[in-house]
Amino acid sequence: MRLMMFKNRVFPIIIVFVLVLISCGSKSKDNTAQNDEILKQVQDDEVSILNDEIIVGANRTDVYLPLLKGKRIGIVANQTSVFEVRGTTSGLRNSDASGLEITTFRYEHLVDSLVDLKVNIKKVFAPEHGFRGQADAGEIVKDGIDTKTNLPIVSLYGKNKKPSPEQLADLDVVIFDIQDVGARFYTYISSLHYVMEACAEAKIPVIILDRPNPNGHYVDGPILEMQHNSFVGMHPIPVVHGMTIGEYAKMINGEGWLKNKTKCELTVIEMQNYTHDQPYNLPIKPSPNLPNPQSINLYPSLCFFEGTNVNAGRGTSKQFQIYGSPYLDKTFYNFKYIPMPNDGSKYPKHEGVLCYGEDLSKVEKLNLLDLSYLIKAYQNSIDKKVFFNDFFTKLAGTKALQMQIESGVSENNIRETWAEGLKNFRVTRSKYLIYE
Repeated sequence: MRLMMFKNRVFPIIIVFVLVLISCGSKSKDNTAQNDEILKQVQDDEVSILNDEIIVGANRTDVYLPLLKGKRIGIVANQTSVFEVRGTTSGLRNSDASGLEITTFRYEHLVDSLVDLKVNIKKVFAPEHGFRGQADAGEIVKDGIDTKTNLPIVSLYGKNKKPSPEQLADLDVVIFDIQDVGARFYTYISSLHYVMEACAEAKIPVIILDRPNPNGHYVDGPILEMQHNSFVGMHPIPVVHGMTIGEYAKMINGEGWLKNKTKCELTVIEMQNYTHDQPYNLPIKPSPNLPNPQSINLYPSLCFFEGTNVNAGRGTSKQFQIYGSPYLDKTFYNFKYIPMPNDGSKYPKHEGVLCYGEDLSKVEKLNLLDLSYLIKAYQNSIDKKVFFNDFFTKLAGTKALQMQIESGVSENNIRETWAEGLKNFRVTRSKYLIYE
């Protein structure tokens, strides 16, 4: 579907391109390099062309800028909080062709754009990975000053997950604009909960600039049991919830999940032309270890390895696209790699040690939570007693999944135990959906 959509959108441009080449004939040898550059630009703009019809909340300034007029603003943001700026560039021009216009795309950080627009931003709240998105997973994000804008940065990761009354005291409105990937254990939705809760208590309205969910095309996985809630799973939802961050915020409010069942004054700046089944490639990687669409699609299935002695590709260039461990049977797995420190992981699991596993970087797009990799790894572990660790139950949201895998229950039978919970969740979810 992704390739088909790209072809449908780009094909008219390519047709024009080819016709211009034919009309030029052999007279225009000097245009060869220019032609190649134009074709390359078409290819490089593939992500933006794929996303061309969708207008994200951040770009709907006509809707939300009036809400900010005369207000003191706090922004919850990271590197994905971008504002798309579009333009055009001229293509082929000679005596035989009138030319070809190519749409160009660039991205500005929302905070930088709003500062340029003289919006009264008082501070930035930074979640996991930091404001500009350079911190490791789990690394403490410190308060500081943004060197580009000189705005104070308040960390929402580590001990201070919830804004304090003092941190909100000089604000009239809080904007939340962060790209989610649709998995329960992706901690930005936990940050969303705490921001909404703090703002509800302080009677400060929250404006959410909605963005697509790249895993919004399906709902799957075990429902979290509240005795196992944590920052990697706060609410009774499945691993893959199939909602945008705006829809999820509405659910938090509507289901009374904030402390003392308080309600946050919430405004969702909705996207235009988005549906849950529409493919969407993120223009900015959402975190250091989700570098491309393949990793984002595999993330809900492979993140379970974070609760085992298996490395999920951290410390490589194929994060969440490969998995391996020195404790997996090397006679069964023929793929191997050595995790080493990199920008995404300073201290990867099994650093410098040869790991045996599987390369999934070329598998087809998943439309379900795939347990086969986890079950296969457990079955081929050379010491099953140390395969799981305590973090696994937090990720799964239930003790049942580990027990089922250890007992040899098949994937299909495991999935059957999720059916009733998923059915009930879909009914609840339907009340808060904004998009088809």
